Amino acid sequence: MLLRALLLATLFAAPLAAQENLFIQAPDPKLKVRIEADALFNRPSPGGFVPVRISVNNGSDQTGKLEISTTCTTGGFDNGSTLNSTFTLEAPAEQATLHDILVPCPSLLDYSRGDGTVTMNLRMSGTFGTASGSLSATYSDGQPAVLLSEPLFTPNASSLDNELQTGGSSGSPHYRHMSRGAEVFAGRFTATKMPEDWRAYSGYDGLGMTDKDWTDMTPGARNAILRWNRMGGQLVIYALSSSSNLASLGISEGSTAKEADRSFGTISIVPVNPADLKLDPAATVKLFDSTSNLPTVISSVRDDFRGSWPLKTTFGEQRYNYTLFILILVAFGVLVGPVNLFVFAKSGRRHRLFITTPLIALGTSVLLVGLIIIIDGFGGRGARVVLMEVRPDNGENSAYIMQEQVSRTGVLTGAAFTVTEPAAITPVVLDSGNNQWARLTDQNWGNGMRYEANFRDGKLQVSGDWFQSRSEQGQLVRAVIPTRGRIEARSLAGTPSLLSTFEFPVKSLYFRDASGGTWFAENIEPGKAFTCTSIDPSVMEGFVNDAANQLSQRARKALIKNKDNSLPSRPNHFIAFSEKAPGIETYDGIDWQETRTYITGPIAQP
Repeated sequence: MLLRALLLATLFAAPLAAQENLFIQAPDPKLKVRIEADALFNRPSPGGFVPVRISVNNGSDQTGKLEISTTCTTGGFDNGSTLNSTFTLEAPAEQATLHDILVPCPSLLDYSRGDGTVTMNLRMSGTFGTASGSLSATYSDGQPAVLLSEPLFTPNASSLDNELQTGGSSGSPHYRHMSRGAEVFAGRFTATKMPEDWRAYSGYDGLGMTDKDWTDMTPGARNAILRWNRMGGQLVIYALSSSSNLASLGISEGSTAKEADRSFGTISIVPVNPADLKLDPAATVKLFDSTSNLPTVISSVRDDFRGSWPLKTTFGEQRYNYTLFILILVAFGVLVGPVNLFVFAKSGRRHRLFITTPLIALGTSVLLVGLIIIIDGFGGRGARVVLMEVRPDNGENSAYIMQEQVSRTGVLTGAAFTVTEPAAITPVVLDSGNNQWARLTDQNWGNGMRYEANFRDGKLQVSGDWFQSRSEQGQLVRAVIPTRGRIEARSLAGTPSLLSTFEFPVKSLYFRDASGGTWFAENIEPGKAFTCTSIDPSVMEGFVNDAANQLSQRARKALIKNKDNSLPSRPNHFIAFSEKAPGIETYDGIDWQETRTYITGPIAQP
């Protein structure tokens, strides 16, 4: 009875402040049921996921089931990309439950009108009736996707939007746009209601919050944001206290610094007036759109894999054999026409046309299908290149992965596959010039593409236009996976002695020690100690540059931020290369003929 009373007390109480309410469903007061769906960010990113929290107060004695279906679109239902998902949630009797779901969305690629819109529609059905809600956001071409905490958003949103639209005192807008609506600099969030899965942030480029917001978050949310930060996100913490630093905020043990490069991303602690929390509009917009930042996630998806994508160049081209199929169609025309009419079903035997014409058509179809299978085969082949940062320090024991992949398919018997790792997979735009195989190109910008993605038992099951028969496609796969793999120091005195705990052989390794010396080793086997050879620093720099030239622009900049700052240049850090490291698996019908993996990270100390 006490539990029932508590549920009744909370059922009709005013709801706590939410980021963006999608719907409230209270079907019948007698049922003592209230269901509320909130988007944790009020502005979806131009690709990635929308985190949604569904709160269920079921004060009835009936266990319920909720069916959630979502449709995310870019550019509208008629000509944009569409991604559908479904979720099934349980609502136990006489219990209050919270369900956090990640709603996948397609990438916003078409900015032909200067800007584009991404829209998420969510519908609930099931035991307790139906309800629905939607959320949308418009972005200009090249605009970073930014989120600000509520304390920063409220006093600054208007001035930041104005700076974005007009350029402030310069009078020049920051991005090319043609919409008549007001441009929005950032979305907002509440620090105490942040998702604990890094993929919820994967479509965003920057996060801004106060140091109090940071400490108010759950440990799981802070960990998710730090993972997103290592994957290339820009984290800006506005300090109410002058004593705030990376150590005091629990970000980097022992570091009193106010800024740092963390793997592929950056973090900075910026002072702010605690009295009004006012930000300088021009400086803030410039901070989140600095040329020193990585290119935005969406601009990378749109631009990095067209033209001179190194992996695609290495993979090579393949032309359609139009001549053969034209000859077959000409022969079909001759057979079904004059030969059929004057030989097979000549005058007086015209009734044979009802037999000969279908047989000729069927035979030609079988011949065409047979030739396609013989020429193109089943499944497909592909190539992958991976940039991996391994962090065994601070108890992370994680690998941060950017995987680029391109494939060309023959006949596919199905299009569904499962991503077993906690990853975000994104189709990328290919160059349409002289490429008859590509389906997602800079001519159609994904318009008309249809996808489906569903979380089942913690795995992402996808189907639709990710892989198509007789097509060429590319994907960007980003993942954070647990690993015990590392390069361990056995002795760093004199000639370094190291040990690899990776489960695959490493072909070559370069290492910079604490005093700036550079070392080299090769043919490293798992679990076996090895010693390094001293080399000239220019040899290591040449290898790093060669590695960067195998990557797309965003991954290249993640590896080499500038000429004086690269991941391998950090003291006691290494860069290694392997042709045997496993990639993140996607469609199992593809024969991945090559996977080149570049691994960076710190030397683990004994």
